[in-house]
Amino acid sequence: MRIRNPVLRGFHPDPSILRVGQDYYIATSTFEWWPGVRLHHSRDLVHWRPIGYALTRTSQLDMRGNPDSGGIWAPCLSHDGRQFYLVYTDVKTWGNHEVFKDAHNYLVTAPSIEGPWSEPVYLNSSGFDPSLFHDEDGRKWLVNMRWDHRKGKNAFSGIVLQEYDPVHKKLVGPIYPIFSGTPLGVTEGPHLYKKDGWYYLLVAEGGTVYEHAVTLARARRIQGPYEVDPHYPTLTSKEDPSLALQKAGHASLVQTPAGDWYMAHLVGRPLEPPQAPRRHCPLGRETALQKIVWDADGWPRLAQGGRAPSLEVEAPALEPHPWPAEPERDDFETPSLSLHFQTLRLPPDPSWLSLSERPGFLRLYGRESLSSKHHQSLVARRLQHFYAEAQTALEFDPEDFQQMAGLVCYYDTGNWVYLRLSRDEQLGKTLAILTCDNGHYDEPLDREIPLGDWPVVHLRVRYQREFFSFAYSPDGQRWQEIPKRFESYQLSDDYCRGLGFTGTFIGLCVQDLSGRNKHADFDYFIYREFHD
Repeated sequence: MRIRNPVLRGFHPDPSILRVGQDYYIATSTFEWWPGVRLHHSRDLVHWRPIGYALTRTSQLDMRGNPDSGGIWAPCLSHDGRQFYLVYTDVKTWGNHEVFKDAHNYLVTAPSIEGPWSEPVYLNSSGFDPSLFHDEDGRKWLVNMRWDHRKGKNAFSGIVLQEYDPVHKKLVGPIYPIFSGTPLGVTEGPHLYKKDGWYYLLVAEGGTVYEHAVTLARARRIQGPYEVDPHYPTLTSKEDPSLALQKAGHASLVQTPAGDWYMAHLVGRPLEPPQAPRRHCPLGRETALQKIVWDADGWPRLAQGGRAPSLEVEAPALEPHPWPAEPERDDFETPSLSLHFQTLRLPPDPSWLSLSERPGFLRLYGRESLSSKHHQSLVARRLQHFYAEAQTALEFDPEDFQQMAGLVCYYDTGNWVYLRLSRDEQLGKTLAILTCDNGHYDEPLDREIPLGDWPVVHLRVRYQREFFSFAYSPDGQRWQEIPKRFESYQLSDDYCRGLGFTGTFIGLCVQDLSGRNKHADFDYFIYREFHD
């Protein structure tokens, strides 16, 4: 049996992998998307399924006003033999023009991976990417990177360590700076492990783009001093731009019951060939697995040799455990949203989303614009394949141009392409495409498309690797293509202001810029993948 990478396709960055008994779990960053911290489960490291989210209450996570690509950064999942622990960062301030990073670190616990997860314990705000280590003597230690805002200083100033007191639920004792990084720089994403009497500190370095890497250091005492692997980095893609898996870094380790080791790590798959001037990843940063062996000097190495990630690796000798295939079509007949759907910054509530007011339909009440960081009525799922399409049926009777509903391809508040239904003073109900390209708004069609008295309009978007385009239909059978193509790379981490950390989402949304909260009904949502 082989592991085929990436194991979590689409936006699933910063994986924290954990084994408890025969079960394997991965927690990934969710940034401004609600609920917070996505959880996946496997029994064989080959087949994975989403099982939910850890942060499902605003008392655990309130992201109103959080910046694009703020919110949840780099969670760490652990277990001490009695319960699950999850530490995470909620980033309130960051960006190109921000000297400071307001990054608050919290801890929640649960008796099982399904929860219920506790109310959060505040830890610190000295930096981001916290990780909790449970030592053999019962003590617990938090590591995180420390941010230095001062002029002329290295902002990624190193990794700090402090003890966590589970009885009093707070950090105690001195703060130990234990690692300042290597010349690769941008030292972050720390995790601690213990093996053969050594404390191993695993960090991400190089920045989460094409110079990304994984470095290890070790010490006999948890406080250090830590010596760097003489052959660092352990993993990187930067030495070979032809690799299908780029941006390899931000990793964590897991051991099977038989003693095999695996590394879960972040990757990106560029659209363009290596010689192209652009290498953009509209699917976002994904999760891959590599097999690890330990050399004679006690350092971890990729089982295939070298430093580069592989598309396929040897799976552990475990009984295969595939999961049932997921349906392509969602008819909104369940009392809650599919696990694939997320909302922006806040949870859905009856004031703007209902699955019961009209059974078999998703009803959304219009709120703020797609530029809002506070109260959007938007439900979306990840794009997880270069070749895919999404389809819905919309019933909406707008009264004027300020009321809109439709199908959106969304990256963040400054980057989206929106096929929307609205009303024009002369044409009546119309379709049009609205775009926002790094904050620059446009309406690229020469004229809006009148729909007359159509009671229902079916909308579709189709991705064909480099491009995507829209179509509409009165019945879901007779489709009219809109003769305008959009470039997929323009909804990618690499393009969107050069700062994004998420990936393309496809969603259903409604806006009412008049404040009257006009509602729209969506009959179904189809997401399917295909090959060229």
